[in-house]
Amino acid sequence: MTDEPKNTAQNETAPQEEALLEAPDQRIAALERELQEMKDKWLRAEADMANLRARTKREVEDAKLYAVQKFARDVAEAAENLKRGIDSLPKRNEAEPEIVTKLRDGFEGIERSFISLLERNGITRVDPTGAAFDANLHQAMAEQESHEHPPGTVLQAWSQTWLLNGRLLRPGMVVVTKAAQPTGPAVDETA
Repeated sequence: MTDEPKNTAQNETAPQEEALLEAPDQRIAALERELQEMKDKWLRAEADMANLRARTKREVEDAKLYAVQKFARDVAEAAENLKRGIDSLPKRNEAEPEIVTKLRDGFEGIERSFISLLERNGITRVDPTGAAFDANLHQAMAEQESHEHPPGTVLQAWSQTWLLNGRLLRPGMVVVTKAAQPTGPAVDETA
């Protein structure tokens, strides 16, 4: 009776050994397929990690560049108000009091210094007057007919376009030209 369990165990392992000996090429092919699948998975995971690193780096850089966007928008508004204040001063003339000249020169110096400080920190102002209207940079506040300018040209800027590191911060509020209507006498086309 002790021989039967040994024979049964030998009988069970014998077919497994025979299968391994009979099909080594199949086994090698299966292992090569498994290796290729693992290699593909590894390459995809590596590519995903590279994409994640690149995206994270880009997001960190954007956060550094644009974290102050709300503050920059408020500062640009202050610069606009300073410019409006300077523009509201009376025009220069020889007979104006010296104090008015000094005030104007002082405010203009402050504005130049302020704009220079903004530019050093990535905030730039662009005068859209004369440029083609761009809905990505300008907000059309009005249209005006013009014979001198082609339709879609910024005729007047109520406010400047402000950018933060090349990204729109505040659109310029502009007046855009439209095609002028003919002004000749009405022609009767039925005659």
